[in-house]
Amino acid sequence: MAGEQVIVAGGCFWCTEAVFNDVVGVSGVESGYIGGNVADPTYKQVCAGETGHAEAVRVTFDPAVVSLAEIFDMFMGTHDPSQLNRQGNDVGTQYRSAIFPLSEAQSADAEAAIARWNAGHDGAAVTTIEGPAIWYPAEDYHQSYWQGDGQRNPYCLAVIPPKLMKLRKSFSERVKS
Repeated sequence: MAGEQVIVAGGCFWCTEAVFNDVVGVSGVESGYIGGNVADPTYKQVCAGETGHAEAVRVTFDPAVVSLAEIFDMFMGTHDPSQLNRQGNDVGTQYRSAIFPLSEAQSADAEAAIARWNAGHDGAAVTTIEGPAIWYPAEDYHQSYWQGDGQRNPYCLAVIPPKLMKLRKSFSERVKS
């Protein structure tokens, strides 16, 4: 499978990771931290809002199967890009809605995706386009969290299934069976 990567932050990385792990054409999703000012941040530092990083995911996908525009539309459609520095009960800049383009083309596609979302939602997105920035993978226990411990975590059980339902409802042709 050919691979292109994109980095997005939509609140809790466990939630965003769970969404993209269900997308046809996605071969990998890695949780991590980006956009801050501390080298090698820890989960504890990021959650405390001490580093400026966002919880984010790096999605590897095959653009012959799922386009970058579709990836961005799924991102915008499965979290609330109108909430500034929060997603639900998760509050702080570490939970901001942001896209970290890895190229000028990705930056242009990100702008177009935000504009598409705004056209259908009264122009309310606060999603930022940030970067370039250094990517730091999260600790191992955060990777594929929903597939493991997350399905026993009350927070995940409350937050992730509604996001997966949004994915299935709006992007059913792109969901793994």
